[in-house]
Amino acid sequence: MNRFVRPSKYRHVFGTASKREYCYDNVRVSLNAWDTNMVQVNPLFVSMNWQSSGGGAFAVIPLSQQGMTTLIIFIGKLPENYPLYRGHTAPVLDTDFNPFNDYVIASGAEDSKVMIWTIPEEYDEDLQEVQPVLKLSGHGRKVGQVLFHPTASNVLASASTDLTIKLWDIESGQERQEVTGHTEIIQSLAYNYNGSLLATTCRDKRLRIFDLRSNQVVQEGAGHQGIKGSRVVWLGDSDRLATTGFSKMSDRQLNLWNTGDLSKPIKSEFIDTSSGVIMPFYDNDTSMLYLAGKGDRTIRYYEYENDSLYHLSDYRDVEAQKGLAFMPKRALNVNECEIARAYKITTNLIEPISFKVPRKSDAFQSDIFPPAIGDEPALTAEEWFSGKNADPKKIDLSQGFQAKEKQEFTPSAPAEETEAPPAAAPPKNEKDYQEAYHELRKENDELKNTVSQRDVKIRVLEIEVEKLKKELTELQTSKNTETNEQEKEEKKSETTESDQQTNTTDTPAPAAEAEEESEKKDD
Repeated sequence: MNRFVRPSKYRHVFGTASKREYCYDNVRVSLNAWDTNMVQVNPLFVSMNWQSSGGGAFAVIPLSQQGMTTLIIFIGKLPENYPLYRGHTAPVLDTDFNPFNDYVIASGAEDSKVMIWTIPEEYDEDLQEVQPVLKLSGHGRKVGQVLFHPTASNVLASASTDLTIKLWDIESGQERQEVTGHTEIIQSLAYNYNGSLLATTCRDKRLRIFDLRSNQVVQEGAGHQGIKGSRVVWLGDSDRLATTGFSKMSDRQLNLWNTGDLSKPIKSEFIDTSSGVIMPFYDNDTSMLYLAGKGDRTIRYYEYENDSLYHLSDYRDVEAQKGLAFMPKRALNVNECEIARAYKITTNLIEPISFKVPRKSDAFQSDIFPPAIGDEPALTAEEWFSGKNADPKKIDLSQGFQAKEKQEFTPSAPAEETEAPPAAAPPKNEKDYQEAYHELRKENDELKNTVSQRDVKIRVLEIEVEKLKKELTELQTSKNTETNEQEKEEKKSETTESDQQTNTTDTPAPAAEAEEESEKKDD
């Protein structure tokens, strides 16, 4: 029996789920199979990929009324006509909030577009959808991940299945850098503490670290060798990475890496044999790593210390999670010793989960709440792209969270003028359904008739083309025949002339013969 217990302030951390009435019910989670977290959160809003027809959409749900004026709060069951953020023509795959402006969110979708949106302070009662303020085009295929920079304002990274990562200045609406070097689909992204480097995992089973502004691979090594998805997270301000993935035998693994040498992991830990992709989240203030597997009912949490990850405990629930996101540290309830808050998404519910350290004192606990990353950028986009680096600005949490007033975001590049046509109003009764059915049937018949007419025209054109080809072939054959006959006549004429010249040279003239006879008689 071990007589020595490793001291830790977080040994007894426990997670508590919110009651049903404080959750967000009646959500329609996207059924797309693309591997992202499905949900994102900031101090004011939670966003989620929404299942919708006729293009792509996501929802942004207010969390509380704190710091807002007339915003309608939808806690509990969401209404059927909840306003959605539409604009993409294909399913939305990922979203991310701007860390320095809580009212700005970015989205990436299968239509290869990146869009920037501003969240209104108030949803009008008749509002059905929100339009983007900026559309960024440049990727050739679907955009699977979007991620804002941790220290520079208005800098966004987007990863696409065209095997590139693009860096955007969303204020000017310009692409400023393209990162290349992947040979397969990019699976996850993670900035380092000051945002100068970016770690990626890829379907080619390689782990890479890029210098973003020079587009150089700083380090590269073999990652998890399983065929399923792999994730990476930077361990705060240290030079260590943690990755989750699968072994060749499909066992789930947790690896710890030295960013200076990716030839092999410092440590590799077996987790279990489940099949869900594990989403890692790291809290630099507490040195805690949270692991949440898709389809799992468990959230594991570890404490990182001296190149070791010590398992603390597990949070268990009855509902399996489809995705997870963690609230920024600046918005936690420090008076209740809340050190983390996760937002878990299930089939039709978003459920907050609070992780707390049990303390008897009501005073502010400075040992578990050091200064945390705030909402002020350390650099402008131009400064960062010019080569400057800076650590994130921090704030004191002893005063609690206070939301800033809304900052207006007005990009200099306007959104594209070609907007999708407005969606038709949904049918309200049986008569509307019948009319909509007959309209759709009429439209379908007209389309079939149009297609049939085009098929006939195509067939006629094909016959004419075949006829022209045949005539052209006959004409070419006739021309070749005439050419051959002409060549034969020319050869025959040349042969006749040659024979005549030969006969003239060989036969002596009659006058010459008579002269020879006369000379003989005289002799």
